[in-house]
Amino acid sequence: MNNNIKNRIFDHHRYSDIGRLVELKRRKGLKISLAFPTYNEQANIGNEIELVQHTLVKQHPLLDEVVVIDSDSADRTVEVARNAGATVYLASEILPELGGGRGKGENLWKSLYVLKGDIIAWADADLENFHPRFVYGLIGPLLEDEDLLLVKAFYERPLSVGGDLLGSGGGRVTEILVRPIFGCFYPQLTFLFQPCAGEYAGRRSLLEKLPFAMGYGVETGLLIDIYEMYGINVIGQTNLDRRIHRNQNIESLGKMSFEILHAFTRRLQKNGRVELNAEMEKKFSRAKFLEEGVSFNEEDVQIGERPPMISIPSYATRRRSCESWSWLGTAKPYTIASA
Repeated sequence: MNNNIKNRIFDHHRYSDIGRLVELKRRKGLKISLAFPTYNEQANIGNEIELVQHTLVKQHPLLDEVVVIDSDSADRTVEVARNAGATVYLASEILPELGGGRGKGENLWKSLYVLKGDIIAWADADLENFHPRFVYGLIGPLLEDEDLLLVKAFYERPLSVGGDLLGSGGGRVTEILVRPIFGCFYPQLTFLFQPCAGEYAGRRSLLEKLPFAMGYGVETGLLIDIYEMYGINVIGQTNLDRRIHRNQNIESLGKMSFEILHAFTRRLQKNGRVELNAEMEKKFSRAKFLEEGVSFNEEDVQIGERPPMISIPSYATRRRSCESWSWLGTAKPYTIASA
């Protein structure tokens, strides 16, 4: 491993003095936002928000806002998140004039429209061992080094099997799909330990210039686009120790891989690395063997893309016309009628 790569690998312990980070933020005149994309995450989202509210908002004012972007959850995610202190938006009510869309990437993209921060951090909402280091460990390098534009998390990822946690085995899509494709077409990106990690932070000035895959292809798509635009040296990564979350079943991982493969291939073709002789299939079909026979099903996938946020007229107009990020666009925080 060369020294340039080593210099872009950090450890969360380096940033445990949160007061120092707050002072860096103050001196640089920055606002920092944290957003959680959610869909039916009532089990863990409340604890995650309460931890960051206590440690990173009240005790140490590192974060200027904690926001949830929800995909019309059918459970109590919205209520739990709001009661824990987050500002909640429904993704369907942000930029509705651009048409509906669903998926993790859709929520992340729309969060750019409503968040105020110069630095934006994202975290998954299903973490069972969430700790404030999952946020300050990503923000710290960006506050220290202005040449860094994006910082990804990496960690040990146990795999839950029959209720038991194995020491490793999580990140199956990363090891079976993403890392091999990076190795074939973008070998410099193989230095990333967890390219699909849902915890990462970046500068708005970068993120607003990037297209977002609407589904699970968002992380790998962003990494490729950043690499093509700016090279590898603007990307860092922080060791956050261990991440325990709800492991998805193999069928869900198949759909995830389909979405990632679409994001990959779109960029390979756009950047002249491959040439397709036919259009890729947009529907994900799966054969299942059942007691009554074989069935073939088409399953819902999210393979659409959103353009760079800076290209959206209402966003660009507000950026030019507002001196501060006090505006919230046309979307309003979700309010529970019974509250």
